[in-house]
Amino acid sequence: MGAERVTTSTDSRLAANQVLGEFEAKDKRIEKYVKAVQRITSSLKSFVIKQIPRGSNRRADALSKLASTCFRHLSKEVLVEVLKERRIDERQVESLSVAQPNWMTPIMDYLQHGILHDDHIEARKTRVRAPQYAVLKGRLYRKGHIASWIKCIDGTAGKVDLKEAHAGSAGAHEGARALTGKVLHMGLYWPEIHQDAVELMRTCMECHNFSPAQEVPPSKLTSIISPWPFYQWGVDIGGPFPKASGR
Repeated sequence: MGAERVTTSTDSRLAANQVLGEFEAKDKRIEKYVKAVQRITSSLKSFVIKQIPRGSNRRADALSKLASTCFRHLSKEVLVEVLKERRIDERQVESLSVAQPNWMTPIMDYLQHGILHDDHIEARKTRVRAPQYAVLKGRLYRKGHIASWIKCIDGTAGKVDLKEAHAGSAGAHEGARALTGKVLHMGLYWPEIHQDAVELMRTCMECHNFSPAQEVPPSKLTSIISPWPFYQWGVDIGGPFPKASGR
C-alpha cells in the first residue's frame, strides 16, 4: 500500500513480544510467521507494534471471534478478509530414502526378473533358496511351519521388533530360543534372527540383574588323597598292615 511508517495494535501479548524479540517462538510454524513479519517490516522506515487489552478494543475483540460475534456494531471501515492460503511459503516435503540392497534383494530379483548373481556359487544358493519364498505386492514372504507365509524384513528393522518383543510392553525377557519362536509367531523373519536374539540377551541388563543365580564354586574342586578319613598305617612283626585309628 506504499506505507513507510506503520503502527500496529494487537490484543495478543504473545504475538507482539515475539515480533519484538522479547519472547521466543518455539513452534516452527509460528517462527516462520515471525520471520515473515520481520522481513516485511525491515523495508519500512518505522514500525511499532503494541499490545492493548482486548476489552479496550471492540474491533479487535470482534475480529478475534469471527465465528461467534455479530458485526452490526462495527463501522463500515472495518474490512474482513478471508485468507485462503498461508502467508508463509510452507511446503510439505517428504524425504525419500533409497532402499539399500540386503539379503532379500537377490531372491526378489530372481523371482521377479530371473536375474542371478555373476558368481556361480552365489547363483546356486539363490536357486536353492528361491522355492521357499514368494513375492506378493512387492513384499517377500517365506514359507513357514508356524504360519503359511511369514513376511521377510531387513535385519536392521528386525532388531527393533526383536527388542520390542523382548523388553517392550508385552515382553517377558525370554531366552533366545523362546524369543525367536515368539517373533516367528508374530509373522516376521530374517536369516540372523536367532543370532540377533542371542546378542540381545547378552546386552540386556535386566536379564543379567534378575537372572537366576548359578551355584558354582569359585574354584575348581580337587579330590582328596585318601578316601578314608583318619586312616593310619601300623607296623607288626609280620609286616605292614593297615590299622584303623582308635578314635
